[in-house]
Amino acid sequence: MLGNELTRFTLANGLRVVLAPDPTAPVVGVSVHYDVGFRSEPEGRTGFAHLFEHLMFQGSESLEKLAHFRHVQSAGGTFNGSTHPDYTDYFEVLPSAGLERALFLEADRMRAPKLTEENLRNQVDVVKEEIRLNVLNRPYGGFPWILLPPVLYQTFPNAHNGYGDFTELEQADLNDCAQFFDTYYAPANAVLTVGGDIELDRARELIEKHFGDVPARPAPNRPSFGEPRPVAQLEAEHIDPHAPLPALAIGYRMPDPIGELDGYLAHLILASVLAEGDASRLQQRLVLKEPLVTDINAAAGMFGPFEARDPDTFTVTAVHSPEVTQDRVLRAVDEELDALAATPPSEQELAKVTARWVAGLHREHDRLMSRTLALGAFELLYGDPGLVYQLTDRLAAVTADAVSAAAKTLRPDSRAVLTVTPAGGNQ
Repeated sequence: MLGNELTRFTLANGLRVVLAPDPTAPVVGVSVHYDVGFRSEPEGRTGFAHLFEHLMFQGSESLEKLAHFRHVQSAGGTFNGSTHPDYTDYFEVLPSAGLERALFLEADRMRAPKLTEENLRNQVDVVKEEIRLNVLNRPYGGFPWILLPPVLYQTFPNAHNGYGDFTELEQADLNDCAQFFDTYYAPANAVLTVGGDIELDRARELIEKHFGDVPARPAPNRPSFGEPRPVAQLEAEHIDPHAPLPALAIGYRMPDPIGELDGYLAHLILASVLAEGDASRLQQRLVLKEPLVTDINAAAGMFGPFEARDPDTFTVTAVHSPEVTQDRVLRAVDEELDALAATPPSEQELAKVTARWVAGLHREHDRLMSRTLALGAFELLYGDPGLVYQLTDRLAAVTADAVSAAAKTLRPDSRAVLTVTPAGGNQ
């Protein structure tokens, strides 16, 4: 791991900046995180945060459509953007000499993306095609991230489909775009992270040059998305026209990822103890020994950890044959959770899992882009980018008793169960 020196400052317009020098390779990573994800999109405009991410690539104040692509690729770089529950990120990785180019590109669209009727209609069609490809025409499309939240959660921010409803996407207009940009894409609602082969004073000078005159706007008040935990088992069924086999997803609430980080980390370790690798509890019991399922997974976070504030979701998903009832699968999962709740995992079992997590994080943060994106996300969500470098120690410190305590909280009377039934099939 690197020396981990971070420099943080805030521009006069409210833009937070994180600098993370790493001279080991002649490349730079630039990311911008905006504090808006699909949980923040307005009711009646599902999918809008993701649609807006697409619009940010359609030209900006000084650049025509496709210029962003050409400027990055001609310099030998890569770029992308992605929408998460609580933030949207954009990034470039370029040879060191391309630093100013990347800063100019991000500042230009922070100042003013080209919001035109043609761009909007075009990107609505692109997003609809993405939904057809990834959700509507694919077996288990949207499982579980689109299908499970409306069972587990009651409020629009937590329960709605972040990919979007076709009708609502089509109804989006330029006023919606302008309002969304003005509200959420203010410098004061964003974090700029620059990592890699940079010289601090020069980087600071270039950031001030390109971002310093982006007009200040107040950051929006961020509502809490908190809601009560369920007090019963909540159930729903989804008929899937493409699924070859029945499936189920179990959703539980987790500790607050920000305010109860150690409890949250214990759930990450629990997910691995349950279902990561052939030696894990659920793989051993449900795939290899009995066998009840063809596939089983457990995960902390609907898209992985550290992407959302409270509330966040612990999921167990399984695909099984029609001959096996869902109740049998649920009973086996509950028995394994009860066993862990009663008897903590052995030190050897825990050491193997934590070592895998630690190695995975080291591997991920060795990559400049992953590290730059993680630093930006942690500044945005936790107000502490340095926490990225502490995660390995925090995860290694999770005790067997903490994993056992996490298993105790995953109760049948406080969860959601989603059944996926193949069309024409029954269980």
